[in-house]
Amino acid sequence: MLATVIPMPETVLLPVEGLAEGFPVRRVYCVGRNYADHAIEMGGDPSREPPFFFQKNADNLYVGDSFPYPAQSSDVHFEAELVMALSGGGADITLEDALSKVYGYAAGIDFTRRDLQDKAKKMSRPWEAAKAFEKSAPVSPLVPASRIGHPQAGAIWLDVNGARKQSGDLNQMIWKLPEIIVELSKLFVLAPGDVIMTGTPAGVGPVQRGDRVTCGIDGVGKLSLTVV
Repeated sequence: MLATVIPMPETVLLPVEGLAEGFPVRRVYCVGRNYADHAIEMGGDPSREPPFFFQKNADNLYVGDSFPYPAQSSDVHFEAELVMALSGGGADITLEDALSKVYGYAAGIDFTRRDLQDKAKKMSRPWEAAKAFEKSAPVSPLVPASRIGHPQAGAIWLDVNGARKQSGDLNQMIWKLPEIIVELSKLFVLAPGDVIMTGTPAGVGPVQRGDRVTCGIDGVGKLSLTVV
């Protein structure tokens, strides 16, 4: 192995509930408009057209009690999501084999610079500046699928300052968990360490500095943070 000319970047490790070992993150994939009501509120068609994907950076994921409001934006939105972490991978994964690739699950928030995203959409430009900024993806500790199974239903919700803003159910996903893996593996060679954020229900909205945001998924996890 070659020596490095600069210090080796640190591997992002997510905590696993009840374990001393962490989960190393390789890539982060996100599914767009995977709940019908959210697709409608964002001006999309909730029919089962092929899903679309975008990426965040591995180091956008973190476990912490604060979210730093990003620069260059005045309209940052929350999006509560089920997070899926893979222990296996491959290309063209079959539907029958898909869930065998999953290590575990967490609750997460995909924070989005909505003003930058809207501008990018109008100019037909990519979304990285709106999605892949520092600490844009807080998550709860992972829970192994060997402990909780593969959640196909269950409440997913998000509160801001104690007021319910998002309320949905995992069974409202347009593309279900194994289907997401199948479709994603047609485009990319998946591998252990990959993380998939599976979409958000309706009700997304803005946050301001000082807001207390709490997100949870029944049977999976919960996280709370303050916007600073």
